[in-house]
Amino acid sequence: MLMMTKFAYADEFSLSVHIKGVKNNHGNVFVELYNEAKTFRKSAQAFAILQVPATEGIVTVKFDGVKKGHYAILAYHDEDGNGLLNKRFGMIPTEGYALSNNPVVIGPPSFEDSDFEVLSDTELNVAMHY
Repeated sequence: MLMMTKFAYADEFSLSVHIKGVKNNHGNVFVELYNEAKTFRKSAQAFAILQVPATEGIVTVKFDGVKKGHYAILAYHDEDGNGLLNKRFGMIPTEGYALSNNPVVIGPPSFEDSDFEVLSDTELNVAMHY
């Protein structure tokens, strides 16, 4: 039985995300993991979401049970605690945000710009932008 359990989880890995540059301890940091371009930036359709208290400096989260594949991360610092990434004109973030691969974006970020592959246990470093 132990062998079967070992093989059942052989293709599942951990994904650690280190978010650097969190500017204060207010609110929470949300980290959304996406596995499809069509759902990227749609929180309700994220593959997984982790929420942790904000800590000035670096915040780290760990997703367990991640299968091999392509993913993208969108993280944000919900300073006011409303559970949303606040945006001006519905488009421009007014709270800190971070993306996997740290792309420079003008306009809405794309899954392709933030795409990374999980083939084993993985660690990512992303930078919060305010």
